[in-house]
Amino acid sequence: MAHDEVVKRYSGLARAAMTGETIIDCSADEFDKGCFGTAGYDDTAELPGGATRASLGCGNPVAVAELRAGETVLDLGSGGGIDVLLSARRVGPYGKAYGLDASGDMIELARRNAAEAGAANVEFLHGTIEAVPLPDHSVDVVISNCVINLSDDKAAVLAEAFRVLRPGGRLGISDMVTEGTLDPVRRAAAEQRVGCVAGALEVAEYRDLLRSTGFVGTSMTLTADHGDGVHSAIVQAVKPAIGPGLEIRPMREADASQVLAIYQAGLDTGHAGFETTAPSWEAFDHGKLPGLRYVAADTDSGEVLGWVAASPVSSRCVYAGAVEHSVYVHPGCQAHGIGRALLTAFIAASEDAGIWTIQSGVFPENTASLSLHQALGFRVVGTRERIGRHHGVWRDVILMERRSSVTGVEDASI
Repeated sequence: MAHDEVVKRYSGLARAAMTGETIIDCSADEFDKGCFGTAGYDDTAELPGGATRASLGCGNPVAVAELRAGETVLDLGSGGGIDVLLSARRVGPYGKAYGLDASGDMIELARRNAAEAGAANVEFLHGTIEAVPLPDHSVDVVISNCVINLSDDKAAVLAEAFRVLRPGGRLGISDMVTEGTLDPVRRAAAEQRVGCVAGALEVAEYRDLLRSTGFVGTSMTLTADHGDGVHSAIVQAVKPAIGPGLEIRPMREADASQVLAIYQAGLDTGHAGFETTAPSWEAFDHGKLPGLRYVAADTDSGEVLGWVAASPVSSRCVYAGAVEHSVYVHPGCQAHGIGRALLTAFIAASEDAGIWTIQSGVFPENTASLSLHQALGFRVVGTRERIGRHHGVWRDVILMERRSSVTGVEDASI
């Protein structure tokens, strides 16, 4: 099992570091090229020698995490503690930096380094990155340095990162990725050369996994090229922001009854749509795109208080980047900014998914929905007058759309 192999390997490296050795977890040639270790840092002055000698990362996640004073940060796979100590500096005395590692020897090494540095706002936890020993919504930032590629359950790692982050929290990591179709033998050799025991994810696969976990605003920047399609990369993403006591997460089948009840409550107002009865879950599930469905939920009770989802505009391939969305909020929660938070998250997720146009049809009487959409960049493109009868009354529908400024930009003038 990869986990056991990783722990054994890094425990040995930690013990070597505690004897004063400079350790590496990749080939000597790769290390000498400056792709690993402390080569990516420019602020290691005054750090204990034990921390710099045990630096095993492939980048500097602290530099991209945009840490602010007073924040709480978690380093997944903290090793000798270099990123934890650097983070502790940036968050200051009113912030806190956690380090998590599965190797007891690494934890001992990191605690020694923290003590030598006199860092009072750090804490090192012994555990796995697939089961983080921290409560839900307890940190502002999750960082990691060339560790997630070592896990044989990367979906669990990202799910745990999402769980412990507060709404609006940030993910900023360095990791190993692959790009393109590679010969399996050459890829395996390259991964072993740079120390990837469990296998690096392909770039598109990494993006998809982040999106399915619930992260939005994802970006991936390739840094060092290690040959044979293997790269170091900076990966950044955000947990959707929403008000206190709430969380935006991907919609689940277990949410079905609550989602449909909110749907029905919206239809009962007479201003949400032409339908009069919410569909069955089977019909809802069939008609909505699987990767662009989110709910706003109470973090204590788990109650769903709103949802947003998308349907394809057409099955024709030329419309692959155009969707029509719906957003509904529980009738007792419509003045709490839930709809705005859901739609904001949906826009970010849609752009991550390559969607360049979001469309919606809104009754003119639904002034709250019109205002919300216009505030978030939707424009009115026209009115379909007397397009359908609803409860015996002819109704107009205002057509709105939002064109992305980051996806499909080259085609925006066509």
